[in-house]
Amino acid sequence: MQLQPSEVTSILKKEIEGFQASASTESVGQVIQVGDGVARVYGLDECMMSELLEFPGGVRGIALNLEEDNVGCVLLGDAASVKEGDTVKRTGRIISVPTGPATIGRVVNALGVALDGKGAIQVADEDMRPIEQDAPNVIEREPVSEPMMTGIKALDSMIPVGRGQRELIIGDRQTGKTALIIDAIINQRNSGGGDPSNPDQVICVYNAIGQKQSTVVEVLRRLEESGAMAYTIIVNASASEEASMQFISPYSATAMAERFRDEGRHVLIAYDDLTKQAAAYRQVMLLLRRPPGREAFPGDIFNLHSRLLERSAKVSVKANELNKRFSQGGGSLTALPVVETQEGDVSAYIPTNVISITDGQIFLEGNLFYAGVRPAVNVGISVSRVGSAAQTPSMKKVAGGLRINLAQFRELEAFAQFGSDLDEGTQQSLNRGARLVELLKQGQYMPLKNSEQIVAIFCGTSGLLDDIELNQVREFEKGFVQYMNDNHADLMEMLDGWKTKWDDELAAKVEAAGEEFKKSFNA
Repeated sequence: MQLQPSEVTSILKKEIEGFQASASTESVGQVIQVGDGVARVYGLDECMMSELLEFPGGVRGIALNLEEDNVGCVLLGDAASVKEGDTVKRTGRIISVPTGPATIGRVVNALGVALDGKGAIQVADEDMRPIEQDAPNVIEREPVSEPMMTGIKALDSMIPVGRGQRELIIGDRQTGKTALIIDAIINQRNSGGGDPSNPDQVICVYNAIGQKQSTVVEVLRRLEESGAMAYTIIVNASASEEASMQFISPYSATAMAERFRDEGRHVLIAYDDLTKQAAAYRQVMLLLRRPPGREAFPGDIFNLHSRLLERSAKVSVKANELNKRFSQGGGSLTALPVVETQEGDVSAYIPTNVISITDGQIFLEGNLFYAGVRPAVNVGISVSRVGSAAQTPSMKKVAGGLRINLAQFRELEAFAQFGSDLDEGTQQSLNRGARLVELLKQGQYMPLKNSEQIVAIFCGTSGLLDDIELNQVREFEKGFVQYMNDNHADLMEMLDGWKTKWDDELAAKVEAAGEEFKKSFNA
């Protein structure tokens, strides 16, 4: 077949007419040094702080040091595949993670990648959120006024946590810090029946930082057994993962939680624990040759935790009118950060930093734990700066004198060791105090409803337990709570209401029920 010159000409003309010259520009750099999970990159003159960078092999990194002639960045993922001379690309954005209903019930890493074997998390582009967000400003917030019930008698009665509060859990290792968090998550089932589609259901986010994989598996198993995983997200950055992943995981978890808060939902987030995150950040910064300060931590360690915890807040009902970020106002994000101490030293660097940022602390004491008082809450040091504003009126009235009674008991107990002859009033105070201590003991994974806590504490404060043997107090409490649920369900339902006021009539009904049960218990 032969082509005519005219045909060739017409084909060429069409091609030339259809030709469009296009050029694209990319900001690229070159790796000049790499090792220990960090890399230095030359040539990224326009790089932004915390910007996401792309390395060959799908490895990503975060720009943290913007120096005069190079950029220091921390690598996320397999750093072994990055070598000197590799080309690095800017992305012009910071790390984003998937958010929304698709994440509920899943176990993900700090980048939002699924770890539970249930397939990848598929979300739309608008559901991807950057891990760094501005905290709600003063006008967009409102005071904490609603209780976040933990189901733990010692906390809800004396150290209440409110929706939007930041309550620190602090103590030595193996004193029950994680157990408190799990109980609080399990108890949120009472808010909306465990149905995540119910707007009243509190969504929970558990962020495991630097924990053993076996610990995270145990937490997952407990939450699944109790049905709590139906409304919970686990963000895991275990001890085996890179320090960079442990450093960013709290921000990723918070971004996932904020999505629901901005939609008017109530969210509970637990960081377990921030001591390990601070240590991971210190490791990364020392490798990037940032000048060390106190305890070798970099100078901006306070900013690290403050810009994280300030994102937890009770959002105003009118927040959506003030900022388009909120699709609906009235939501809240409640934070339970965990800090581990050494030998109970709360004056160390990280504990003092986080104590100053949070709205109170729950101090778990090793001596109490080993003495069998569990949860091992030291009521003297523990405090909630929101206080009774986060309590139901009934709980406030019943538990009002509990802290004072316990403090007097501790003082008298120490005093009684030096004397044999005690007056009747002192003996009575010691007797009741010992029963209150026993009453506040609570088994793990056994959170109680508000009504169950109120009737149990009333038994102690009203004197119903004064003539019950000390070793029978917990048995009496368990039996009485069951008796009230079986025979006075209407009364218990009333006490579960947040606005139910405790008056003389209500007290008389509970006391009469207590006396009635006591007869059958003694018999």
